[in-house]
Order: sequence, then structure tokens, then C-alpha cells
Amino acid sequence: MEYININGKEYQLAIGYGKSNELRKSLNDLTQKIFGFDFEQWYQDGYWKNQYIPYSLLDGDKIVSNVSVNIMNFRVYGEEKRYIQLGTVMTNADYREQGLSRVLTEKAIGDYRDKCDLIYLFANNSVLNFYPKFGFKELKQYQCVKKADSIHTYADVSVKKLNMSDENNRRFVIDKVMHAVPISIVSMCTNAELIMFYCTSFMKHNVYYLENYDAVVIADFTENTMEVMDVFCTESISLNRILKPLSNESVKKIVLFFTPQDTFSYETILLEGEDTLFAMGKDLQFIKSNQFMFPKLSHT
Repeated sequence: MEYININGKEYQLAIGYGKSNELRKSLNDLTQKIFGFDFEQWYQDGYWKNQYIPYSLLDGDKIVSNVSVNIMNFRVYGEEKRYIQLGTVMTNADYREQGLSRVLTEKAIGDYRDKCDLIYLFANNSVLNFYPKFGFKELKQYQCVKKADSIHTYADVSVKKLNMSDENNRRFVIDKVMHAVPISIVSMCTNAELIMFYCTSFMKHNVYYLENYDAVVIADFTENTMEVMDVFCTESISLNRILKPLSNESVKKIVLFFTPQDTFSYETILLEGEDTLFAMGKDLQFIKSNQFMFPKLSHT
């Protein structure tokens, strides 16, 4: 490990150490403390591979600050792209405002700036002044919504809720994700493991299988709204055919957390929330000139 001096104090820099039990535990401890979750089950299930690369600073044997590099292969408007997403940005409360996050961010950018088409991240709205210092530009995202009654009724379709604690179901879902045809303008190509992070944690009670269409759908229901995170189907099929069987009489609005290839029947609205998209790199102007959103399940 490399040693780095920051403001007169020496830290160890550790990069891409997922297989180290000690370092992984320390990262999990900090992640749990800051965000309320960790990556251990994801690792034990075999989903943490070379696509997730933490950059961490240690004081002694304890990780005190982290910025993770996520290698994201996307299909963007029909073209294959390699993007880098920075995530899991965090610093122990006792070490904040000392420049640790700045050093890690600069290191990650320096390592990948010339190896990708875009570097991007989603920043909490409380730190919007931080990332422009590195050259990041703030970008808008747009979301597709429609009234549920605008979807016509189709033949009866079997909908099964999947128990993601079952290993067979996990294997089934990752297979569907890996062999799915793109349904969105911007879709991940080779990161089924990130989808499985959501399917085995935050969204584990929101995974459905539609046998008639051989499709897996990840969706949540809040009051009168169906929030569709993503759809994975091995054949091209109308999105309406898949969404209608999931809807019920109480659902009045459908909100997509990805941008479908066909947006004609949707209203496109400015996405406003707790996070703001920042980006830099070759594809910056292209991203800026198009109205879409990065799929919710691609966030790290």
C-alpha cells in the first residue's frame, strides 16, 4: 500500500482490496456507520467482482475515508460506452474537512480520466459546491411518467413475486438480467452484479416474474403510484404489455426510473430529488444535450 501525507498526517492508500477480509470489514463498518448498509452479503453471494474498486485511506488499520470507482459499460443511444461512476463517497466524522475526500477523488479521476468516455457521480444536494472544483459540470435528468389508465388491458398474465432469499431465484434473476434485450435508451451492458445488489437488499421485496413474457420486473408501489425500476426481458416486447399486469385499481400513475426507447406515450418531466448528477469527459456535451435519466439501478 502507498503512503500519503495529508496536512502533516500520514495515511495508507488502499485500492481494490475486495478479497482482503480485514480491509473489506473496515470498509463495511464505515459504510454501515455512514449509510446504514454494507457490502458483505453482496460479496459473499459472489457479486463483488473487479467492477467495484474502492479507493480508501487508512489511519492505522481503520478505513477513515473512501471513494469507490465503478466501471460501468453502457449502451447509450445504441453505442457502447465505458463510463466511470464514483460512489460510496464517505469520511469518518472525526476526519472530515481535512482534505481526505479531495485527495481520493483526485486520485480516482487521474487514474481513469483517459480510460473512459465519461466520469460521473450523484452528489447529495448538501455538497453541490464541492465537485465543480474538480471540473465536474452539473447536469439535469429527466423522468418519464404516465397515467395508469392510458395503458390498455391485455390478456390475463401470471405475475409471481420472487423470494430473493432463495438461491435458485437469485440465479434465475441474474440470468434474465445478463441475457435481457435493452429496453431503455441508456442501459447497462455487463453489470448484472450491481442489479443483484439491489435485488438482494433494498429491492428484495420488489422483484416480480411475468411468465407469459419471460420478464423480470423490479417495481415498487407507493400510495397510488407504481414506480418501475427496470424490466428485463429476453425478447423485445411492448413495455405496456409488461406494465399493465402489475398494475391494479389503486394505481393511478406509473413512474419509470429509466428512460424507455419509446417515450412517445409518456410525459417527460425534470427529475428533482435529493441527488444531483455531475459529470466530466468526452461525452459531457452529448449527455447534456439529451433528455434522459441514468437507470436508478445503476446508481452506486
